[in-house]
Amino acid sequence: MGKSFREELRNRVWRLMEEKNIAKFPRPVFGRIPNFVGAEEAAQKLVQSDLFRKAKVVKVNPDAPQKPVREAVLKSNKILVMPTPRISKGFLLLDPRKISPNLYSYAATIQGAFKYGLPIEPDEIPEIDLVVAGSVVVSIYGERLGKGEGYSELEYSILKEFNKISDNTPITTTVHDIQVIDEHIHLEPWDFTVDYIYTPTRVIKCIGERKRPIGILWQYLTKEKIESIPILRKMHQRKHINNS
Repeated sequence: MGKSFREELRNRVWRLMEEKNIAKFPRPVFGRIPNFVGAEEAAQKLVQSDLFRKAKVVKVNPDAPQKPVREAVLKSNKILVMPTPRISKGFLLLDPRKISPNLYSYAATIQGAFKYGLPIEPDEIPEIDLVVAGSVVVSIYGERLGKGEGYSELEYSILKEFNKISDNTPITTTVHDIQVIDEHIHLEPWDFTVDYIYTPTRVIKCIGERKRPIGILWQYLTKEKIESIPILRKMHQRKHINNS
């Protein structure tokens, strides 16, 4: 049931978002963390939370629906940590004090983040106070599905390995109401749960127990995956040297 149900859920949400015209550029949303009408309102709900107010360093995924969140991080004078798409170029650190305020909106895009962000090694990243993840589907129990390639989980596990994230670091997501379900989603060993869901109309404190991976679960990673992500390749080589 696990895998096919997860895939079915993703497709159901993508299809609904397209049919109801909730999806926003880039379209079609199939195969993506879907951008949605109301992304700014969902981001605003997050920005008004105590979790956001207290955070000094915020890690946000690079996808389109979380662009308003990334911009809000910079406008709130907080440090933004953004993984590059597919972690292919590692992580970028954006310090709002080093960017002109009229460029925050552009700096919050992928292109702008590459221009104004600083490529940073995982061990040099400051400790993260808040994680914002993109989701395709998320349950009221905090179980989430991304687009199915596991990058959010890998980013989390890499940062966990370098002690930049702890089990107590809050994880949130911003989605459209249509992406929230009240049934359980089967979790894989590498999955994490979110603590809060922010939609254009609601703030949902997730119920049930939280789940956090202990770090990178190498046994589930293919050689191709490791080779395609430079940080993982380096960590894997170091692991072999230490074990030999």
